[in-house]
Amino acid sequence: MRYFWVAVLFLMSCGLIAETADEILKMVDDNMYNGSQIVEARMVINGRRGSREIGTRSWSVGTEDSFTEYLSPPREAGTKMLKLGDDLWIYDKNSDRIIQISGHLLRQSVNGSDLSYEDFMEESNFRDRYTAEITGEEEYNGRNCQVLLLTAKSSDVTYQQLKLWIDQEYWLPLQEELYGSSGTVLKRVTLSDMRQVKERWYPFHIHYKDVLNTSGNGTDVIIDKIEFDADIPASRMSKAQLRK
Repeated sequence: MRYFWVAVLFLMSCGLIAETADEILKMVDDNMYNGSQIVEARMVINGRRGSREIGTRSWSVGTEDSFTEYLSPPREAGTKMLKLGDDLWIYDKNSDRIIQISGHLLRQSVNGSDLSYEDFMEESNFRDRYTAEITGEEEYNGRNCQVLLLTAKSSDVTYQQLKLWIDQEYWLPLQEELYGSSGTVLKRVTLSDMRQVKERWYPFHIHYKDVLNTSGNGTDVIIDKIEFDADIPASRMSKAQLRK
């Protein structure tokens, strides 16, 4: 028995005992979704006739509640979105109306981008929505990755399967393939510009591509500033803030 534990310790020191799929997902979730955060970002929509940019500031508490305000350009500034659990509202400054987005409207594109409102609603922990298995190891853009196949825990999840290439240093996905119920790839997401903020790594550049939409070159989300464990007042996450 003594020699068994010596062998185990040796393998661990060599990095040959790999994390389980659930442990890997937990590390990814801890990096991406843990706690509260305030983010300033630009969404660059690369259409067939050129690109346009929308500046945003977002507040999020956990994975359930978030508030987003558009800062630029002038024609978009003042638009706001509020997500509380499974509910989503948008304030349209031009009509001074608050609209709840639900049902088939969730499948619509956000401002003509490669993201739908469903994508916005599913920004939550992988472990809450999927079970995972390790399918192997691959090199992606010169980085060693664990490849995970995720299967949805329920039929109401937008993407029934995901394939993730998880960087073994950052414990973040470098690429995601998002599959529909038919097994067809619907979207690809690539993450880059990994930076360490406090004790976690985070991607400062995320590229989304709707595979079924051939009219553009995808949508980039570029993080300009991020604050983790931010002190966000409860009043921020309320419908009353949409018109302020």
